[in-house]
Amino acid sequence: MNAQVLDAIKRSAAVPSVPQVVTRFLEVIQDPNFDYEDLANLLSADPGMAGDLLRLTNSALFGVSRKITSLRRALTLLGPKRTRSLVLGRYLVESVGRTDIAGLNAAYFWRRSLVTAVLAARLARAQASRRQEDVFICGLLSDIGLPVLAQALPAEYKPIAARYAPNTAPFTDDDERAAVGVTHGEVSAMVLSYWGLPEPVCTAVNCHHARVSGDDAPSFAARLVGAGDAVARLLCETPDPDEVGRVCADVAAITGLSLADLGQAVTEIQDDVDELASVLHLDVLPDEAYTLVTQAIQEQDSATVGSQ
Repeated sequence: MNAQVLDAIKRSAAVPSVPQVVTRFLEVIQDPNFDYEDLANLLSADPGMAGDLLRLTNSALFGVSRKITSLRRALTLLGPKRTRSLVLGRYLVESVGRTDIAGLNAAYFWRRSLVTAVLAARLARAQASRRQEDVFICGLLSDIGLPVLAQALPAEYKPIAARYAPNTAPFTDDDERAAVGVTHGEVSAMVLSYWGLPEPVCTAVNCHHARVSGDDAPSFAARLVGAGDAVARLLCETPDPDEVGRVCADVAAITGLSLADLGQAVTEIQDDVDELASVLHLDVLPDEAYTLVTQAIQEQDSATVGSQ
């Protein structure tokens, strides 16, 4: 890690500033005895945020039998971690923006980040549901260093940013270090630390592209976010079936899940992605990639079973 480069980026205008409502929100939920009424009063200061949280609570994701009109009741149902994910995600979308930055395809960036978050959280649910929300926030914000680097070091990072797009050759941590001295994972962790997120979340984001082992919370989250991102790349492109088979077999080995379980997760996430994209005001259009990836996983699973 190049501390000097990170420090220069941190002091640049590329790092999104922390809105006062977010700072106060994070302070409130860090108190284990916080009052939901206080949280509701705080978030009510932003009518758009309050409306989006109510809309999400009444969506099919939660299956409530009666329409919820109270923000306090909505926050109780969502819980502090899910609320944190949505609050941070919404403000970061607003701060970073939806337009291309120095060669970075913003629409692809947000789509892939959202698919990574939803899929990683779904994989976490199958293994350790109590960690699901932390995995979600790690997945959603793990690549926030990309637009920060594209804005802070536009000339140096542009060749890397151009490769974060559909049907291009993926870049590695070594490629980033050669270009700018740091990786986007390191920058993402720095931004989240600056925003006041817990250290385990920052640690997981920092190493989400590494093959980390261990059952501690950061290693678990990093492993699933890396797996989610690998599959998300396929879901955001026009994937080759052979590549799908190779990537998903590798993901299954990393996560300890069966190909059948992985395929089931992929089939179930599209509605969640669409719902959350609506709340975050992102344009994520459905396409046939979900079907193509699911079919390729099923074929790979059948071939694996047949060879045993």
